[in-house]
Amino acid sequence: MTRKTEADRIDIYARITDRIVEDLGRGVRPWMKPWSAANTNGRITRPMRHNGLPYSGMNVLLLWSEQLSRGFSSSMWMTFKQALELGGAVRKGETGSTVVFASRFTKAQADANGNEVDREIPFLKAYSVFNVEQIEGLPDSYYTPPAKVLDPIVRIESADRFFRNTGAVIRHGGSQAYYSPGLDNIQMPPFEAFRDAAGYAAVLSHEATHWTAAEHRIGRDLSRYAKDRTERAREELIAELGSCFLCADLGIAPELEPRPDHASYLQSWLSVLANDKRVIFQAAAHAQRAVSFLHSLQPESEVKAAA
Repeated sequence: MTRKTEADRIDIYARITDRIVEDLGRGVRPWMKPWSAANTNGRITRPMRHNGLPYSGMNVLLLWSEQLSRGFSSSMWMTFKQALELGGAVRKGETGSTVVFASRFTKAQADANGNEVDREIPFLKAYSVFNVEQIEGLPDSYYTPPAKVLDPIVRIESADRFFRNTGAVIRHGGSQAYYSPGLDNIQMPPFEAFRDAAGYAAVLSHEATHWTAAEHRIGRDLSRYAKDRTERAREELIAELGSCFLCADLGIAPELEPRPDHASYLQSWLSVLANDKRVIFQAAAHAQRAVSFLHSLQPESEVKAAA
């Protein structure tokens, strides 16, 4: 990898992290913007690729931010080349939005004994995509209005079924919501304590993300959660992002107002992000794995229906 390439890669992390830090510094959690903005006539979904598959991880945050700041109502994006292949053309003067691609390459290096070993080195590459509203000449299907918000009853029934299918043990009582690693269960306040059924599901989506961390699920280490404020902040960031991804999939709004025990994490996140430009990328990747695991627990017939 050349020095210039390495510098470019570091710059990608820094540019994106600095943008998120700026929002957090104003007390705004940028991953909540899709629901707090005045654009909720249509259903909030993850950003979509040209083939209808959703973006994942960090790209969800990047494209949500771009869609809102640039006023696009469509959630579909594609590259310049993909637009041409579909018979369309990006309008003159339009600028693309950044998405990232994370991968690894293998490089032979000498170990401490002088033996040559293969080492996997992660890398991050940025490229540009355009919203379909920046493109002319695409098939009519690409310009369909945003999906309507689902009927509330259907939405909640779908969310209830989703969490039931995970097999998570959910207990009720008390005034706090949390995941207990020792007991391996989710503790929720009584249903009546929430503003409505969607509010209950939103909080449960956060705790379900924590629940995925168990060793026999995806194995995210929570051993230092109670002792280390930084590790706790990292895990809460993962749960917040996971909740947003999952709520978008389920058609409900996440916790727009942070709970008292979560509000304090803003300063911790600012500190962590300032010290490590990769943290938000790592958190988004962990959140994506958590949500993908929860989806994997759903019956195949329901996964197909949702798609």
